[in-house]
Amino acid sequence: MLWVPITIAGAVAQVLRNGAQASLTGRIGTLGATQVRFVFGLPFALLFLGLVLAVGGQPLPHFTMDVWGWAGLGALAQIFATALMLAVMRRRAFAVAYAYIKTEPVVVAVLGVILLGDHLSVLAWIAVVIVTAGVLISSIAPQDLRNLLKEGRMMAAGVVSGGLFGLSSIAFRGAIDGLEGGGFVLRSMTILVTSLTIQTLLLGIWLALRDRQAFIGSLREWRRSTGAGFLGALASAFWFMAFALTPAANVRTLALIEVPVAALLSRRVSGRRLSLREMAGLVIITLGVALLFLSAAL
Repeated sequence: MLWVPITIAGAVAQVLRNGAQASLTGRIGTLGATQVRFVFGLPFALLFLGLVLAVGGQPLPHFTMDVWGWAGLGALAQIFATALMLAVMRRRAFAVAYAYIKTEPVVVAVLGVILLGDHLSVLAWIAVVIVTAGVLISSIAPQDLRNLLKEGRMMAAGVVSGGLFGLSSIAFRGAIDGLEGGGFVLRSMTILVTSLTIQTLLLGIWLALRDRQAFIGSLREWRRSTGAGFLGALASAFWFMAFALTPAANVRTLALIEVPVAALLSRRVSGRRLSLREMAGLVIITLGVALLFLSAAL
């Protein structure tokens, strides 16, 4: 059950990272704020790996061709998933886009069975469905419900984005499991550095050639970018360690507690009271998470 507190820590770090990235969007644009998680996260990932190597005294795990393939697939899937997510958010309300994307746990559960043989118990499957339903209820206002089916192209893009995020989770777990040697922390940090290196090179080169203003802007806002990069690397470090310990579907389902965490933080900061619909959704999420705990304990 060590994956439970690790995943919760990752969810909290992700909420804080999202806030940090949001503060950058108005200054350097959406693409500039997005690449911060990779470019400014890589140095911290290298630091994490260095600390693990220094404390543990173990050599780096051995890479195989399968590991390189999984790591590359995860890195690319995450980049394309982010691009599609941003496209949907530009065309649709944030809540509707978020609802599309957070179908991810269901996709992760299915892909986990197909690609890695990560079979879940019946209770775990029920928990995945319940938590996802809670997210949809808390995210979508009744007046926005019709928008979910209004434009087939945007709906398809949102669902594909969630699917690609799910595929990246499965791929990262496959890469971590494929490494030969080392404990789960060392293997997780190794794949974290590998994936961020691939993403930094690809996005850094693309932005330098196609959108230099966004790239230079992130460097100019280096103080804010450094904070967002650190939180992004920290959240990913927790996710990867959790992937090493349990099927990715369990991690991505429990990770949806970021929804109530974000809602409570927003209420504390803005003073806005939650609606009955939002409260109902958060209760459903909590019940689903409790069921997930029960399935893991049995």
